[in-house]
Amino acid sequence: MALPGNGAAWPPPQWAPYYRAMRVDDAWYSGDRQRLARVYGHHPEVRERRKLWGRKSAEFRMRKREPRLHVPLAGDIARTSADMLFADMPAITVEDTTTQDRLNVLLDEGMVQETLLGAAEQAAALSGVFLRVTWDRDLVQRPLLTVMQPDAAIPEFRFGMLRAVMFWRELDGSSDAHVWRHIERHEPGRIVHALYEGTPDNIGRRVPLTEHPDTADLALTLSTDGESTPTGVPQLTAAYIPNMLPNRLHRTAPIGRSDYAAVHDLFDSLDEVWTSWMRDIRLARARLIVPDGYLRSEGPGQGASFDDDREVWHGLKIPPTEGSGITLAQFGIRVAEHQATADAVVRQAVQTAGYDAQAFGLDGDGQAVTATEVDARSARGMVTRKKKTGYARRPIADMLHVMLQVDAALFTPGLKPERPRVEFGDGVAESPQQTATTLDLLARAGAVSTATKVKMLHPEWKDTDVEAEVAAILAETGSAAPDPVGTFPIGT
Repeated sequence: MALPGNGAAWPPPQWAPYYRAMRVDDAWYSGDRQRLARVYGHHPEVRERRKLWGRKSAEFRMRKREPRLHVPLAGDIARTSADMLFADMPAITVEDTTTQDRLNVLLDEGMVQETLLGAAEQAAALSGVFLRVTWDRDLVQRPLLTVMQPDAAIPEFRFGMLRAVMFWRELDGSSDAHVWRHIERHEPGRIVHALYEGTPDNIGRRVPLTEHPDTADLALTLSTDGESTPTGVPQLTAAYIPNMLPNRLHRTAPIGRSDYAAVHDLFDSLDEVWTSWMRDIRLARARLIVPDGYLRSEGPGQGASFDDDREVWHGLKIPPTEGSGITLAQFGIRVAEHQATADAVVRQAVQTAGYDAQAFGLDGDGQAVTATEVDARSARGMVTRKKKTGYARRPIADMLHVMLQVDAALFTPGLKPERPRVEFGDGVAESPQQTATTLDLLARAGAVSTATKVKMLHPEWKDTDVEAEVAAILAETGSAAPDPVGTFPIGT
């Protein structure tokens, strides 16, 4: 779709189901109890009274302290997903050495690894994320790689490929009845900017960019058509990275699937278990039941109190056979039951999300395990990682290619842009002891050369570094081949 027309409903009705699902995922990802209560208690689309966070009982309203507890498992799942993908930066290379040097500068100064870590975490929670290439000459003299949120974007796909996208944001000065919106539409070769003045559920009317201070400077970058900024790049300056596909609720749309899909009930159950556990602890606090004669009057209308620090009491006129003394009341705490239930819920939640329980502190009983058992326990997470790297590799390469083209057009004349190769590692970091054991077994079997052993120990080294290390090892061990000429006298 093109720019929205005046008076159109906002957000577009066809995107309401996607935004509604993202709103729920965002509430769990945020870890904010008030946001969870608002989503489940006030929005009629997702209101569920039977859920812990959908209740509005008189008990919860009368308590000064919120009795419901929240366990941020959803945030842990998103963080684990990002760590598995970008804790180690993928290898990004091009053929031309000059272009590679400039690309390294853009990656380092632009903090691309940190950007991708944040993008991967948000994509795991909200089903996907957009990468955008832009620039600001007043800020830095290089292109910028930024992350755009899926719940503030309206993409257009054709045959599953992104052909255009509109990013929108509400500007300062907006209120419950009056909203300023900036629309930024990315098309191949240009970026269209528009400013709208409307209401929370209506786009309103389009007004000049100069009518709001946040968009006034954009008017200076527009071309002769008065609404767009040329990028100088034939490709689209935005890309979509789906978290996982397909989306089970919207199978016909190429919108990603959140890690939280079908896990919301388990998140709520985990909070229910911890709330019950803490309730047991509160109820199990020791309490004293004393007869009325042990209470000291505080005066007319002031009630009575019991001094638990008092050591001497005068005798009460109570028959000794009645047993009316101080009684201790203290209930038991169901620790084992709550712990087992919580572990079972966490295990099922992370497995449904596509990860292994070991990554979340489960199955760590301290017992020695074999390498085969370790691989088996992490197999599910590694499969999930391979799937996600497949979805992320091409969009990242596309946006880095666009960055190089924008850099050549605006900042570094003469640069030869190339589409980079993005290669993710295997995701398994062996300890030095495991690597040494593997190399020793291979050497004993005579199944590996010295060069291969050096490459296994230092996979990041270049071929020249490997050759130099091999030569040094052979010289130190006396395994180098003898000089076929130096051992014979030269004829006269």
